[in-house]
Amino acid sequence: MPDEIIINNLTRPQPDVIRIKRCASFLCQLRGFTFRWNISPREGLLLEQNRDGRIGSSIHMLAVFSDLAVFWINSRKTVVHKALARKWRPAYIPPVGAMYVLEMHPGHINDFDIGHEVEFIDA
Repeated sequence: MPDEIIINNLTRPQPDVIRIKRCASFLCQLRGFTFRWNISPREGLLLEQNRDGRIGSSIHMLAVFSDLAVFWINSRKTVVHKALARKWRPAYIPPVGAMYVLEMHPGHINDFDIGHEVEFIDA
């Protein structure tokens, strides 16, 4: 699997290409954006699970020094939940199962909405 992918919003296409890092390993997901003071508007992480689930797709914001726009995406590539995750909060658990968690700069919070269809393209 490539380390970098492009995410397209098929429901509401975005003017700029969104390139993010695929994060499938446990260690990559555990680290995420922890201990980072600044997140560039051009970077993001796609945390990938084996299947849709609530607990497996939950995130923590401990030792994350910046707020994040977070989108939970199910195995059908549909956005099922979104949140502006605040720094240093203990946990965010989606109300429905998701296979992917997209973490981005908070300026992207309006780029995706619940129900939007997305696609992932190898960069």
